[in-house]
Amino acid sequence: MSSSTAITNIATLVTNDPSLGDNSPLGLVQDAAVVIDGDQVVWAGESRKAPATDNRVDAGGRAVLPGFVDSHSHLVFAGDRTQEFNARMSGRAYSAGGIRTTVAATRAATDAELEANLTRYLDEALRQGTTTFETKSGYGLTTEDESRALRIAAAHTDEVTYLGAHIVSPDFADDPAAYVALVTGEMLDACAPYARWIDVFCEKGAFDGDQARAVLTAGRAKGLHPRIHANQLSYGPGVQLAVELDAASADHCTHLTDADVDALAGSRTVATLLPGAEFSTRAEWPDARRLLDAGATVALSTDCNPGSSFTSSVPFCIALAVREMGMTPDEAVWSATAGGARALRRDDIGRLAPGARADLLLLNAPSHVHLAYRPGVPLVTGVWRRGVRVV
Repeated sequence: MSSSTAITNIATLVTNDPSLGDNSPLGLVQDAAVVIDGDQVVWAGESRKAPATDNRVDAGGRAVLPGFVDSHSHLVFAGDRTQEFNARMSGRAYSAGGIRTTVAATRAATDAELEANLTRYLDEALRQGTTTFETKSGYGLTTEDESRALRIAAAHTDEVTYLGAHIVSPDFADDPAAYVALVTGEMLDACAPYARWIDVFCEKGAFDGDQARAVLTAGRAKGLHPRIHANQLSYGPGVQLAVELDAASADHCTHLTDADVDALAGSRTVATLLPGAEFSTRAEWPDARRLLDAGATVALSTDCNPGSSFTSSVPFCIALAVREMGMTPDEAVWSATAGGARALRRDDIGRLAPGARADLLLLNAPSHVHLAYRPGVPLVTGVWRRGVRVV
């Protein structure tokens, strides 16, 4: 039988439910409490109105937020790309080609090595407040290596994405059409049982619009839902294709025309911004303000990967988004919680309201604003996932 727990003496509670709090998108409640029963939130509101429970936890006048939802990562890989990063910080330009280094290391790794690497970064993310994460394949680029990556990932999350179309496999450098046929045929058949999503890197040096459409429509026919790496390094067809195919998310969204912004604003497709990539490549920052002012839904994610964004820290990405991308602290926190949930088409996470999953974090600060106000400081002092305190 489950027992109920009230977390009380919360200075600021972020519910992401306007009706529970101050009618803002964050649904803020001051001097608040939240009640967990089993793996669910059953009550949230002002402390003085909290119902009786079996257990109580004193938050000590600190802030409580929904657990972060990291809706874009690449965690099944081996090796790192220290030398490439060092060269880039010394003046070399970033391109999509460096992925091949990780492909070679990943193919050479054992299942146990890949899983140990994955769990290491998951533990790292959990300590920083991430309670839900999506992760992709994309560093195997053979049927066997892509399917084993997804099998390993699926043991640790429900949000698994097949990204056989990360780049054209080096084995098919002279015949990209044959590689697209593999990705949409035999490789898809082997990978689909382990995945919920299908993704493609639609970019110069990776896959063009026609190839991306072929990949996503083949995946959709197998029951996988589209998401897409779009408009990261240059203007291109990725965002328009995402909206046309009702992709859950168009990710990166750095180079957008007015038509791209309007398309996102008029659709269910979330613009997922990944500031760790711009930080790590010294690239132009996405303009979150432009998207938000147009009415688009924005998510924030880490893009944790060994080449272009080797961070597992959502708080770091929140601070970058506020400092460099025109977001307010409130908008950045919403995008890293409720926005990430929207990018995964989930309504059971990213909020702290009755019926939601009891995924929450405790900050060693009185307000969520401290995530941007105190960048680089490890403020997360408690994490609950599915109602169990895990940090």
